[in-house]
Amino acid sequence: MRHIAIVGGGQAGLPLALGLLAKGYRVTVVTNRSPQEIRTGKVLSSQCMFDTALQVERDLDLNQWETQCPPVQGIGLTLRDPQTGGKQVDWSARLDRPAQAVDQRIKIPAWMELFEARGGKLLIQDSGIAELELLAATHDLVVLAAGKGEVTRLFERDAGRCAFDQPQRALALTYVHGMRETPGYSRVSFNLMAGIGEYFVFPALTTTGPCDIMVFEGVPGGPMDGWRDIASPQEHLAQSLKILKTFLPWEADRCRQVELTDANGILTGRFAPTVRKPVMTLPSGRLVFGLGDAVVTNDPVTGQGSNNAAKACKVYLDAIVERGALPYSSEWMHQTFERFWSYARWVADWTRSMLTEQPPHRLKLLRAAAQAPALASAIANGFDHPPSLFPWWSDARSCEAFIAAQSPEHAAAPHSAEKAGPNDDAPPPLEWGSTDLQPKTLRGVLGAYPTGVAIVTTRTGGGRAVGLTINSFASLSLDPPLVLWSLVNHSPSLAVFRTCTHFAINVLSMGQEELARRFANPAIADKFDSVQVQETPEGIPVIAGAVATLVCANDQQSDAGDHLLLFGRIQRITNAGGAPLVFHAGRFTTLNAQPV
Repeated sequence: MRHIAIVGGGQAGLPLALGLLAKGYRVTVVTNRSPQEIRTGKVLSSQCMFDTALQVERDLDLNQWETQCPPVQGIGLTLRDPQTGGKQVDWSARLDRPAQAVDQRIKIPAWMELFEARGGKLLIQDSGIAELELLAATHDLVVLAAGKGEVTRLFERDAGRCAFDQPQRALALTYVHGMRETPGYSRVSFNLMAGIGEYFVFPALTTTGPCDIMVFEGVPGGPMDGWRDIASPQEHLAQSLKILKTFLPWEADRCRQVELTDANGILTGRFAPTVRKPVMTLPSGRLVFGLGDAVVTNDPVTGQGSNNAAKACKVYLDAIVERGALPYSSEWMHQTFERFWSYARWVADWTRSMLTEQPPHRLKLLRAAAQAPALASAIANGFDHPPSLFPWWSDARSCEAFIAAQSPEHAAAPHSAEKAGPNDDAPPPLEWGSTDLQPKTLRGVLGAYPTGVAIVTTRTGGGRAVGLTINSFASLSLDPPLVLWSLVNHSPSLAVFRTCTHFAINVLSMGQEELARRFANPAIADKFDSVQVQETPEGIPVIAGAVATLVCANDQQSDAGDHLLLFGRIQRITNAGGAPLVFHAGRFTTLNAQPV
């Protein structure tokens, strides 16, 4: 039985400890505050956890507050007009699955007590070099998951992965009762104010019941950077309301009857976003492995702190269990961190982008989302899986293509995820040898080649089913059994398919045209609603009634022009037979039939 020590009893450390206990490990958690000290202390953070991160807690049986916590059902975004002070952009979109925000003064003490009840060893003490040396000498692995304190700074800063060396925002939290609800559905309401900062607010559960958490992010030295001289909780609340009345009157209007949840429902501070190298070498030569905020600290502007912590916990838990009896070497630690960083790098890039002046292509994107529900939905659900925002969030050319692809007039017509949309206007005939290679012309020529139609399905790491319609599928090799398909770079599902372990290619039958249209329409939030599927042993949903299905390991990928090529190694197959659905000249059709 291996013995693991975790220094830091927070959103990453405690779930890891409880997960390891469940796997039969002996675990010691070291933290500097008792459960009672946390319960009666100041609020710790502004956490709002989205579905994939919540699923980590569910899988560890730690989701004790799901029935009590008010749901966060969507994301709203408002751009303040710097000239008029009014709303330049204002839209909202539902999340595919609700988020939740539980005060860590509730969660952390309960988890600490659960950890002890399940047989873990809890030590309440400060930890410095001497304490780490002792733990490293008496345990097989020491994980440092404390995001604050001098000991964290012993991890070397990785400037190549985060260039910030100064705080980018002056931060303040205000927990309140009595705020008026948003119309339609609950949401995180984001307000972006160029040159001033950001304000966002969302419903939560605190020690005194349901509440709202107000988060203020002021540009240092700007008009929202005024918290240093606040002397009491009531002054803090007054400063919060003053900011809203001055810059965001529509938010102030929701706060006419608010009051603090409790005297400790406030917090102020500032810190520099930082990425650190994950391995610390103690004077003895023994190693300490960094986790969570100890090695990746993002500004809270995108609300990813607790989400990152939960997802890092999942990666580290799986890696420790997979390691078995092998030593926890420096190489293994670096490899494990890189597994997490392959996800976290996108979170860091996204968060960094929100702390700088917004470029024209992104402002155009945010404005277009007000008129295109599919755009708003893609941005909103990016909070659950930030890699899905790329490349179109950062790259101007990809952004233009993404806006065009998700515009209402484009989304209204069914289309393939890869090539021309069914029912596109027929292209004019071309003379031999034409050099007109514009995309619309090329679509017409390529559409002369009839193809089958398939839906590719997979699941995200958090278990959400994802699917899209393609007509780019091809057999590549029989030995080994390989197939190939491609996905356009501006697809909102790109990051999911790039990182998934398996996918299924469902070749559609002639009677499944409506399914093809459904899975090709980005405006439909839950494409699997009321769709009959079966589950493979790999956990992949497959479409019932398909003429053939191939479940594939995601073998390799290659970038090619404006598409990603995905190579699948076939693992299992079905062949139900029947007439396939066909795509030709921009329309659905069938074999030996006229276009439909």
